[in-house]
Amino acid sequence: MTALDWDVAARRAGQIAPAGPTASRVTLKGVVESLRRSAEHAPELVGEITGLHAAAASAAAVPVYVVDRPRWSEANVAIFRGLLHESMPPASAGSARVAAEELGLLLALLSSRVLGQFDPFSTPARLLLVAPNIVAVERDLDLDVMDFRLWVCLHEQTHAVQFAAAPWLAAHIAGRIGGMATRLADPGTGPDRLRIALTALIDVLRNRGEGASLLHGLLSPEEQRELDAIIAVMSLLEGHADLVMDAVGPARLPSVRRIRASFERRRDGAGPFDLVVRRILGMDAKLAQYRNGGVFVRGVLRTVGHAGLNAVWASPGNLPTQEEIAQPQRWVARVHG
Repeated sequence: MTALDWDVAARRAGQIAPAGPTASRVTLKGVVESLRRSAEHAPELVGEITGLHAAAASAAAVPVYVVDRPRWSEANVAIFRGLLHESMPPASAGSARVAAEELGLLLALLSSRVLGQFDPFSTPARLLLVAPNIVAVERDLDLDVMDFRLWVCLHEQTHAVQFAAAPWLAAHIAGRIGGMATRLADPGTGPDRLRIALTALIDVLRNRGEGASLLHGLLSPEEQRELDAIIAVMSLLEGHADLVMDAVGPARLPSVRRIRASFERRRDGAGPFDLVVRRILGMDAKLAQYRNGGVFVRGVLRTVGHAGLNAVWASPGNLPTQEEIAQPQRWVARVHG
């Protein structure tokens, strides 16, 4: 018997995802077309900034899907299924359905927060842009819509360029996540820890404080170190993407500085991983470490420039450690001598 009824999870996530802002059919068509144009234009700009021209050309061929909240939720059920299916132990039909309902609820909660997501784990890789959320932020912050849409696409297409520059990276991350999930699911290390972790996640996302300490208590020192390594990689990816999306500058994005200032005031874990780290671990230090990805990237750039930073995409051994994220010169010394 499967451990989680994935079809139920997808259906539930789609059913309860909150509705987005309303607009006319003509307006929605315009949003979709402009997001597609922005996504097509962004890789070239990323290549100009980073020097990763070949990877940018590959990223430009990634399929782009402009989706609503239910479709984003359903797409992420497929991602979870691919990452976790082999890690989860068998369960009764009732338990599998409960786990599916919990996952569906989690994704529905997240679906109103995510602006875009590069998915390197599907075949082929794909870019998801969540139109209702982008429109909602534009309206809430009174932003220049064309600038903001390109700004969002710059961030997500930077991820596409990263994974194109490091073809091994998706398998590396999937392996680490799968390995941690396998340990959480091992019945010899505790009673059904993977499902307890999922329940803790739901509790925290619903602002019930007990979830954070519950999950933290599930992790052994080895698992905490593994989580730190995953966070270090995500810090690199997000910090690099944040730097690129702002580096385009006012000549290409006249309102970029206003967008950044407005968005930072609003930002409360815009990406799924950010939200999970902040709410689940419940520790400001972890959030600070995650956001230090920008500090790491800027520190490396000051010393060795984009050409030197791009060595990070050469092999898993060149990825920064938790300590190097906070002290970029240690990474420069290790990788460049």
